[in-house]
Amino acid sequence: MSILRKSALAAALVPALLATTLPASAETVAGAMAKAYANNPDLNAARAALRAIDENVTIAKAAMRPQITGVAEANATRRLYDKPVSSGLFAPATRRNDTFTSAYGISVTQQIFDGFQTLNNVRSAEANVLANREALRAQEISILLAAVEAYANIARDQAIVGIRKQNLEFLREQLNASRARLDVGEGTQTDVSLSESQLAEAQALLVSAEAALKTSEAVYFQIVGDVPKNIKQPGPATRGLPATLDQAVAIGLREHPTILSAERSVDAAGYNVKAAEGTMLPGVSIQGDVFKSVNSSGSTNDNIEGSISARVTVPIYQGGAEYGQIRQAKERLGQQRILVDSARLEIQQTIISAHTQLEAARAAIKANLAEIEAANMALKGVIEERNVGQRTTLDVLIAQQTVLDAQESLVLSRRVEVVASYSLLASIARLTVKDQHLKVAEYRSEKHYEAVKDKWFGLRTVDGR
Repeated sequence: MSILRKSALAAALVPALLATTLPASAETVAGAMAKAYANNPDLNAARAALRAIDENVTIAKAAMRPQITGVAEANATRRLYDKPVSSGLFAPATRRNDTFTSAYGISVTQQIFDGFQTLNNVRSAEANVLANREALRAQEISILLAAVEAYANIARDQAIVGIRKQNLEFLREQLNASRARLDVGEGTQTDVSLSESQLAEAQALLVSAEAALKTSEAVYFQIVGDVPKNIKQPGPATRGLPATLDQAVAIGLREHPTILSAERSVDAAGYNVKAAEGTMLPGVSIQGDVFKSVNSSGSTNDNIEGSISARVTVPIYQGGAEYGQIRQAKERLGQQRILVDSARLEIQQTIISAHTQLEAARAAIKANLAEIEAANMALKGVIEERNVGQRTTLDVLIAQQTVLDAQESLVLSRRVEVVASYSLLASIARLTVKDQHLKVAEYRSEKHYEAVKDKWFGLRTVDGR
């Protein structure tokens, strides 16, 4: 009987044992987030996409700069003349005159005024860079949260596997006890069959838990970029967590990158409207040409010619396309303004949902702990009563299942608490490398932008490709 009591006590202490037997070198949540920040391929692809968007500023500024073109051409001419009437009998039937001329030079065009189109295109490109920079920050937060979820899922699945292994050992002991009582005439074959059935079900549940753990480990590797090593039960986030829901909503609406990105997109759309309206204004450009002509016939007609001209264009009617483009740009501006409101509502809902889940998980944990304590006491009592003939083996198995369910519920509640706390941080834009003091170099998107925004020449990217 002492063995059975020890088994029940061991089943109740599974989470504590899992938390205290891990090596000191166990991976932490912060370490997993740091690895995901550095290794995640989706995040690195988003950074590359932002670097490509940075180049739109350089492309837009190109219209302010001179356009230089080199030109070379060659002409070969052959002229045939009929034989004159007064020519002799043996004079050639025709005469020919071959000439070869060539010219080469350069042409330089400088736009002086284009209705402020270039200026507004540059401003739109700059605003679009800022919008996508905020979008990248939002994706970084999302990846860090995904790393937390993957970590918490492994910790959950490991705990469930441990609980089910302990349950399996308990049920094996119950089966042995049932057989022993049958041998001495105190039990029945029904008790043995019930124990065998419960043991088989526990084995199937353990296999299912181990499969879920392997799946969680695969997801972890996909997000973090490293094999999970010595994962331990994480605690909920505390750094940067707001004290109240109202504070969380205020911070999120003010600082979340999804909202800031939408606001920058409004700026870009506004500049696009002005650029479209610029097509209705006059344009002024200057063009200079320098050419050298060469005559191969040996004449002295070789010369150098230069010219400079100014051109003023006044758009009058372009088939109505210009009006359609302006209306289109205005509609897109209206769309972006609506998307700002949508982003604010989405972030507010996310904050409230995360805060609610966190409060509910904390309450559930308290209830689960009380349930486990009561279930363990009930299990001990049922075992004692069974031993004196007042309870059956079925009663013991039902009581053990209650303990098992309570333990797994506690594991699930702790997982929800961890994820909800980090989700709340993510929804207020505080789940960042800087705010969480992660030990990883922070990606500075502005460095690439500063390196390329005024670049006139060069094919290589900043990283040498």
